Amino acid sequence: MPGKISRRTAVQSLASALGLSAVGQLSTPAHAAKRDPKWETAIERGLKWVASEQSSLGHWTAGSYPTAMTALAGTALICSGSTTTQGPYARHIRRAVDYITTKSRQNGLIGDPNTDNRYTYGHGFSMLFLSQILGEEEDAERREELIDILNRAVEFSGKAQTPSGGWGYVSAKDGNNFDEGSTTITQVQGLRGCRNAGIPVPSETIENAKQYIYSCKNADGGISYSSRNRGSSRPAITAAALATLYNAGDYDSTHVPEMLKYAKGTLHDITSNGARSFGHWHYTYLYYSQVVYRQGASDWEPFRDKLYTRIIGDQATNGSWTGNIGPIYVAACNLIMLQLDKAYLPVYQR
Repeated sequence: MPGKISRRTAVQSLASALGLSAVGQLSTPAHAAKRDPKWETAIERGLKWVASEQSSLGHWTAGSYPTAMTALAGTALICSGSTTTQGPYARHIRRAVDYITTKSRQNGLIGDPNTDNRYTYGHGFSMLFLSQILGEEEDAERREELIDILNRAVEFSGKAQTPSGGWGYVSAKDGNNFDEGSTTITQVQGLRGCRNAGIPVPSETIENAKQYIYSCKNADGGISYSSRNRGSSRPAITAAALATLYNAGDYDSTHVPEMLKYAKGTLHDITSNGARSFGHWHYTYLYYSQVVYRQGASDWEPFRDKLYTRIIGDQATNGSWTGNIGPIYVAACNLIMLQLDKAYLPVYQR
């Protein structure tokens, strides 16, 4: 049955095609790039700091967003190759999974609408995290639990989508059909992770989201903040939208080249154009790095070297980073970027 197709199955199929071993995880990541030892040192320090900040209940938080922060931090840990059963962060990942599963509600929402007024972020990030975990889960009962949670989460996302095809900070019904780019991107990437893991995702949900992104495109190729606020392009939203379209398998539409040209013109030169991120540098480059990585080594490697130099230069001696929203958020974004071309997670692979 479709719900039984796991990330392990997908990884094993990929590994078989590449002639690699896939017991628990790939012994050699797909498309893995040559790594600078300085990056590895920074990653190790960062991962240890993240692990040390996990609460006894298994969560991380920044402000009032424990579900979103736990899913992001957990994703940063599994980007290192650790799973719920293997690797130095297995215990922390298991505890994160335990915490997030307790946040699954009967209606499918992963999160708490009573304490989080932007719960779709946590819901989307949790779908992404749990979908990457699913294929590595060896306990049959836990696998069934995760499949149930993700099936209901996908159904919730579909019902939360606005008539325009996007999502807002809350469900369409709770938010009077308001939608905006960043939450739409979070939902689509989470849904794509679920589909990769074998969870059925209605094709119309993804197609409507793609049309929503196209409808927000301006003449300069950039994407507006919202379908209700067109005309002012946002580099961060454009980068995130491109990453989402790539996740959805859309590389060839007439819109993508124009969006890519706009994103490169506003974001590719990190040193001079960082201000174009509208105060959300880490969010912006979390997604733009995925876009450039998909372009291939000739684009990725010179960009990566400058990106990683900046990230490592901002790291504190204890392994943390500071910035907008909070240290856990910034650390998770940075660590996902620093480990992107390790290519352990199917959703981030070329």
